[in-house]
Amino acid sequence: MSDSHWVFPGFDPIAIELGPLAVHWYGLMYLLGFVFAWWLGNRRAAQPGSEWTKDQVSDVLFYGFLGVIVGGRLGYVLFYQFDTFLADPVYLIKIWSGGMSFHGGLVGVLTAFWLFGRKHNKTFFAVADFIAPLIPFGLGAGRLGNFINGELWGRVTDVPWGIIFPAAGMLPRHPSQLYQFALEGVVLLIILNLAWRARPPRGVISGLFLLCYGSFRFLVEFVRQPDAQLGLYLDFFSMGQLLSLPMMIGGALMLWAACRRPHWFGNGAKTA
Repeated sequence: MSDSHWVFPGFDPIAIELGPLAVHWYGLMYLLGFVFAWWLGNRRAAQPGSEWTKDQVSDVLFYGFLGVIVGGRLGYVLFYQFDTFLADPVYLIKIWSGGMSFHGGLVGVLTAFWLFGRKHNKTFFAVADFIAPLIPFGLGAGRLGNFINGELWGRVTDVPWGIIFPAAGMLPRHPSQLYQFALEGVVLLIILNLAWRARPPRGVISGLFLLCYGSFRFLVEFVRQPDAQLGLYLDFFSMGQLLSLPMMIGGALMLWAACRRPHWFGNGAKTA
C-alpha cells in the first residue's frame, strides 16, 4: 500500500436524523435531483412559446419518479440478482436492502413518458426531449451518493489519484463513482442543455442522451469493479457495458433519423 494514496474515511451514510426518521445521503441525492428537475422544468415551461404548463411538469416528474423506482428495482433484480430473486421472490420488493439499476430505471422512465404523453396528448419524443436535459443533475448527485456510501468502487489501480476503500481491501482503486459524476452529471448536463438552447429537430436531444450516457457508462465500466456475482462476459465486457451498447447504437440511429427523417419524430417539429 502506498502512503501517497488517500484512504476513504467511511462517511456516515445517514445525512440527517430527526428523531426516528433517518435521511440517508443516497435518498437525499435523489431528492436533490428531483428538485432540480422541477425547478428547471418549471423555468422552461414559463418561457414564451413553451408547449408546457407547470402542472404538466409536476405531473411528468411524478410519472418519471415512479418509473425510476419501479423500473430501477426491477432492472437491478433481473439484470444483477436474478438468482437471488429465484431463491427468494420477495427480494424484489425489499428496496430497503439496496440495489437500483440505471438501465432498468431508464426503461421505467420511457414507459412513464409514453403513458404521460397519452394522457396529455403529447408525442413520446416531445416529452423525452423536454425532460432529458433535466436528468443529468440527478444522475451526478446519485453518483456522489454512491461515493459517500463507499460503494460501487473501481478496479485496483496505481494512478496517483487512486483511493483505498477499506471495505474492498487495502489496495488503491479508481474512484469510478467520481468519474461517473463528472461524465454522467456535469458533462452530460452541459451537452444536453447546450443542445436544448439550439432548438434542434425533435428527437436529437433524446438521441444525444442515449448516445452520450451509453458511451460514458461503457468507458467507465473498464475501470469500475465488475459485479462479483456476474464477473465479466467473454473475460472482457461487464453487464453495464452490455446494457449500454444498445443505448449507444439506438442513440446514434436516432440522431441520424432526426436529421434525415424528421417526419418520423413529429413532422420536423423543433424542441420546445
